[in-house]
Amino acid sequence: MKILCFALFACSFNLLIGYTGLLSFGHAAFFGAAGYIAGYLLRDVGLTFEVAVLVGTLGAGIIGYIMGGLAIRRRGIYFTMITLALAQMVYFVFLQAPFTGGEDGFQNVPRSSLFGLLNLSSDTTMYYVVVGIVILSLVLIHRIISSPYGNVLAAIRENEPRAISLGYDVNKYKLLAFVLSAMIAGLAGATKAAVLGFETLADIHWSTSGLVILMTLIGGKGTFTGPLVGAFVIIFLENKLGEAGTFLAHLTGIEGFQAIGESITTVIGLIFIVCVLAFRRGVVGELMDRLTQRNAVS
Repeated sequence: MKILCFALFACSFNLLIGYTGLLSFGHAAFFGAAGYIAGYLLRDVGLTFEVAVLVGTLGAGIIGYIMGGLAIRRRGIYFTMITLALAQMVYFVFLQAPFTGGEDGFQNVPRSSLFGLLNLSSDTTMYYVVVGIVILSLVLIHRIISSPYGNVLAAIRENEPRAISLGYDVNKYKLLAFVLSAMIAGLAGATKAAVLGFETLADIHWSTSGLVILMTLIGGKGTFTGPLVGAFVIIFLENKLGEAGTFLAHLTGIEGFQAIGESITTVIGLIFIVCVLAFRRGVVGELMDRLTQRNAVS
């Protein structure tokens, strides 16, 4: 379920960078803020799962509209740095807000029920709900990128001055893409808070924004399934690398293997370097390119 939530998070970011050409370094603000909002509504207000997730998603969309309205008129590195600065402001708001628990975060968040009928305390039931949320979100993303609106976004990504010359108000199109991406990221964050039962500042920190960039680039930006693959690789390594280090240390008696679990950042960095050197389009992007070349030759 954690992998599915981060996969949806990566897909939301890919909608922005892969299909619109906007590199945001503040996407964790939407992911974490929605998690805090949903967690508060589930634990302290006692609302049902769908209401808490919906309000969290809308909250992320409002934050996205404000951030996008301030940043969207800038291009390149200036846009990226503005999103980072605004996201850090959101981080400090949630750090200081009395209802967030500060550095301790939100603990003991209940899953509640779906529409007041389906108890989500069972992991199996919750899993199928998360799968349904992710599938519906992926259908929505596919509909967006396949629509005339998605074609305009592709035109903006490829040649923004030409899109302007054709009469498109590119700022409005980019702002809408930014808000849609923020809401889908918020949906992922709100769902994750309910799944894991807690929400911490780590989800709203800039390092999480960097993590989702890595997921998207490793999987392949601009590809529909690339972010899913990238999220699986990163989250799988985070969960299993520590177990592998403990197992090897126990098997060999060499305590140095225990440090493997503590070096996840280094391992992810090495994987990113390999992908940049050998898979410039990401794993899925390279596979699709090679299949296209093979079909062309045959």
